[in-house]
Amino acid sequence: MAERVVLAYSGGLDTSVGIGWLQDATGKEVVALAVDVGQGGEDMDSIRQRALDCGAVEAVVVDAKDEFANDFLMPALKANALYQKRYPLVSALSRPLIARHLARVAQELGADSVAHGCTGKGNDQVRFEAAVAALAPGLACIAPIRDLALTRDKAIAYAEEKGLPIQQSKKNPYSIDKNVWGRAVETGFLEEPWNGPVEDLYEYTADPAADGPADEVTITFAEGVPVAIDGEVVSPLEAVVRLNEIAGRHGVGRIDMVEDRLVGIKSREVYEAPAAIALIAAHEELENLTLERDLGRFKRDVEAEWSNLVYDGLWFSGLKRSLDVFIDDTQKSVSGDIRMTLQGGRATVTGRRSVQSLYDFSLATYDTGDSFDQSQAKGFIEIWSLPSKISARRDLAPGE
Repeated sequence: MAERVVLAYSGGLDTSVGIGWLQDATGKEVVALAVDVGQGGEDMDSIRQRALDCGAVEAVVVDAKDEFANDFLMPALKANALYQKRYPLVSALSRPLIARHLARVAQELGADSVAHGCTGKGNDQVRFEAAVAALAPGLACIAPIRDLALTRDKAIAYAEEKGLPIQQSKKNPYSIDKNVWGRAVETGFLEEPWNGPVEDLYEYTADPAADGPADEVTITFAEGVPVAIDGEVVSPLEAVVRLNEIAGRHGVGRIDMVEDRLVGIKSREVYEAPAAIALIAAHEELENLTLERDLGRFKRDVEAEWSNLVYDGLWFSGLKRSLDVFIDDTQKSVSGDIRMTLQGGRATVTGRRSVQSLYDFSLATYDTGDSFDQSQAKGFIEIWSLPSKISARRDLAPGE
């Protein structure tokens, strides 16, 4: 039997042409793997048939939406994961999941290599290949666009020559990646960072400037994971889908930023992630209520490192696994309800409650019933500031 390569298949021009291109360049049979991570759009059975029509010897379709939500999105939520304090890792979270299925299918079918449709300028090539290296170090990775010089004009000419059943002539002005956690848009006129985004590039969110009456929503968490919305029990996937709809119609989660790519260049990116931004805001506020100060402070540093590791394609690294253990331990008390108002592009927390709350009304109040002994504050301040006072005496010149 001929050697095989398993291609991460999206159904678009590049990966469709990549099937025949890989066969011609390597002599390997191509198995197409399409993974549903909630990207919506075309029916997955149609994508599977297109892969076969384009020359794949086999096409595998995986419904991974619940797996994506449970195993990838919920850890990201527990970590309040925002790269550069803004980007909720929309694409970065899906790549290790797809890589996990690439490695699995390759091993099950006896393939000696996997392939993806990334260019040599982006982050995703690193994410796919670093993940495969961690999961199946014996597999080789091939990137037709990067390694086999498959440019877009060559792809269009190849598709026309072979009569491939794909829409190849009309070029979308944007490069788009999407899943249930959000949508990423780049290239085209967005490559000039002075150009403002236009309304037609958005899909998950309505124009916040044209917003109507606010929606109020109550999210119930159990150990850092959303388990109910407005009292109705939901799975992690259902929570994300529901909040994408509610927060999206208020324009929540639009992000326009210049991003530091792993490969060393800056890139202008536009994201929309309504559920991700609303859930992270709610989760952070519940942590403010339930985590002690030093733990919360330290966790914020861990969150930044966790986000950097995931962005950099190191989901399966030892450090990431160890940070997961710490983060999971912090979530034991992160249970309760958060009430939010969604309007005008903002998700605003208006109420919080938890049986694990560290908020003590009798200590916090300034009214009758205050149990805080203010007489102890003077001595506390004197001891707290003693190191500063001693070092100041040393550093000040005599006579000052």
